[in-house]
Amino acid sequence: MRADPADYRLVSPGSLQGVLSLLAAEPAQWLPIAGGTDVMVLYSAGKLANRNLIDIWNIPELRQIEVFPDRISIGAASTYTAVRNHNVVAREFPLLATAASWTGGIANQNRGTLGGNIANASPAADSLPALLIYDAVLTLISVRGERRVPYRTFHTGYKQTILAADELILNISLPRRFSKYFSHARKVGARNAQAISKVYLAALGQVANGAIRDVRLALGSVAPVPLRLNGTEKMLTGKEIAPSLIDAARKSVLKEIRPIDDIRSTARYRSAVACNLVTEFLAKLAAEGATA
Repeated sequence: MRADPADYRLVSPGSLQGVLSLLAAEPAQWLPIAGGTDVMVLYSAGKLANRNLIDIWNIPELRQIEVFPDRISIGAASTYTAVRNHNVVAREFPLLATAASWTGGIANQNRGTLGGNIANASPAADSLPALLIYDAVLTLISVRGERRVPYRTFHTGYKQTILAADELILNISLPRRFSKYFSHARKVGARNAQAISKVYLAALGQVANGAIRDVRLALGSVAPVPLRLNGTEKMLTGKEIAPSLIDAARKSVLKEIRPIDDIRSTARYRSAVACNLVTEFLAKLAAEGATA
């Protein structure tokens, strides 16, 4: 059943302090919305449970993208269009720029925000594996102050996070130390564009003297949360890429992922694709190392 607008209340405090004050006064009663791309899907289907909405779209502190010598800070309400068009993001964080360009269509990219994607906590979100790969740090803010948390600790389960009821994501910081890495991203969906991922891979690697110096692998849609393949990375580091190592990597991937059967795909298919995507990346990394 389609929702009735009269059943909902929307307020626009107009300032960050106003938003935080309202969240503090009535914790868990208000849902912040920026682009609203996920919220409107629920609303249109009559499934939006929270009736009190706070508009944070025009809060300046949430829209800034700032570049520092050691990091880039992306405001949580920065759109995917702003992210993918930023020259430093495109040059030094290509996996994030690519994910932004693959998230929905142009209309979604013009409204959808990086912070909203994080807070929505879908394991199928395209941008989240890149944030894991780049060691993102989130700044969370409330009237009680700010706290900085590694992004890898933010998701605690399917659609569950450590975000307190009175907190907002203020910004996302990425350290500027990955520009020399070989990067690779692959999205597998029902079609080439505007599709929710069945499996998503974001990967970085460096090869020195024929061996893997460093490797970073993250997958989406294969577990309740976006997943960094820590065990597989550890197993690969320091070794020469060869068929036997790739076989071992495939077995390691299967031990780390936890795919499910759902409306988009099956666990068996996701397992096979995840292994194939890691294999493809390692082959390309080996070729990159051979020509470096």
